[in-house]
Amino acid sequence: MDTNTARPSALTRAPGFTPGRPPEWDIDIFMRGDELQTALLTLERNRRTFAWKCWGVDSDGLQLRLGRSAITLGGLLKHLALCEEMKFQSDLAGMELLLEFRDVGHDSTWETWAWESAKDDDPDALRDLWVRAVHRSRDTLAGLLAQSGLDYAPEGGMSLRRLISDLIEEYARHTGHADLLREAFDGSTGEGPPHEFPVP
Repeated sequence: MDTNTARPSALTRAPGFTPGRPPEWDIDIFMRGDELQTALLTLERNRRTFAWKCWGVDSDGLQLRLGRSAITLGGLLKHLALCEEMKFQSDLAGMELLLEFRDVGHDSTWETWAWESAKDDDPDALRDLWVRAVHRSRDTLAGLLAQSGLDYAPEGGMSLRRLISDLIEEYARHTGHADLLREAFDGSTGEGPPHEFPVP
């Protein structure tokens, strides 16, 4: 992860996170933040913990499977990057997905595409794809929050509040998968990253 070129955004400064730097905890915000601060802090904590589980892992580690499950750390990086793109670029802002996700029939391949397509991908390319998707999400969210707040919703679509909640749920589920896969690969365990682990 190249932390020297990460771009700060208004979104991540608000709850105390700056991309490329450890979180500067504000215990008052953590314990008594408003709805927006709490939502963003929770999403960023989930993103950072997921990133920690996937960093420093080679191709063998990113392709490790447990039992009959098709889920891999590499596939999770691709799947969660796609979730970021679909929720905040496509569904929320009506923008095109990153090039890597275009021309894929996601409706028909949702259950298999990420796991199968990540098999031959370079580890650094997978991590970079996820980081780029996260940065795009932050920028889109920052712009929409500045204009309309959590109640913003595209015509006929879900509110920003609902989409943030959905993505928190997605990360919570898959960080549990990542916990098991990382421990199986090299024995690493832990609920959260060390302070020095950078915010992606």
